[in-house]
Amino acid sequence: MSLKEQVDITKLPKHIGIIMDGNGRWAKRRGKIRIFGHENGVRAVREAAEGSAELGVDYLTLYAFSSENWRRPQKEIQALMNLLVRTVKREMKTLHDNDIRLNTIGDIGKLGKDASNSLQKAMEETHDHKRMVLTLALNYSGRWDIAMAARQIADKARSGEINPDDVNADTIEHFISTSGMPDPELLIRTSGEHRLSNFLLWQLAYSELYFCNTLWPDFNRENLYQALIDYQSRERRFGQISEQLNNK
Repeated sequence: MSLKEQVDITKLPKHIGIIMDGNGRWAKRRGKIRIFGHENGVRAVREAAEGSAELGVDYLTLYAFSSENWRRPQKEIQALMNLLVRTVKREMKTLHDNDIRLNTIGDIGKLGKDASNSLQKAMEETHDHKRMVLTLALNYSGRWDIAMAARQIADKARSGEINPDDVNADTIEHFISTSGMPDPELLIRTSGEHRLSNFLLWQLAYSELYFCNTLWPDFNRENLYQALIDYQSRERRFGQISEQLNNK
C-alpha cells in the first residue's frame, strides 16, 4: 500500500502550516550560493500545495519570509524579493489549474512595490477559487501578529467600540491575521530543526507538531503523506483525558 493510500481522507486537518526550512543548507551541500536553494524550494511549494489540495485540505499556510529575515545580507534579500515576483507570475497556472486561492499575512507593504503589486494582482485573480486557500506568511512574525491585534483592540476600546472588560480570546481571534480561518491542526517543519521560529504563535496553541529531517527543496508529496499519517495516529485531547473522548 502506498503512503497516499494510507492517508485517511476523512481525518484530514482542515489547516496545515509549514515552516519551510533548509534551503541554504541544501545549496551549501552542493557548493552553491543560498539563493540557489531558495530557487529549488519553489518546486517543493508546488508539491505541498498541489498535494494538499488534491487530498482535500482546506487551508495551507507557508512561512515564506519572517520579520527577522531582514537581518540577512541585503544581496540575499533582494534576490528573494526578485524570486518572489518571478514565482508568483510563473505559478499562476498552478493556482488556476488547482482552483487554489492565494492569500497573504504579514506586513506586505514593506516587501517593495514590485513584490506587493505582484501579490495583490495574484490574490485578485484567484479570489473566487474554492478548492483551497494557500496563504504565504511574508514579513510575518507571531509576535507582530499578536501586537497588531492588541493595537487594534486598544484603538476600538479607546473609541468606545469595545468594552475592555469584554476582551477575551475570541476578541483576539477576531483581530488576528488569520481571522476567519481555523487554527492549524498540524504544523510541519523541515530540515531537522525543532522550534517555531515566531510562526503563528497564537494559532498553534493546540497544533500537532511534526519535524522531519528533509531539507525543504527535497520535500515532496511523500513527505506530506508521511506527516499526515503521523498526525492521524495521534490523539487530540484539547485538555481532556482519553476516557472523555471515548465516551463522546
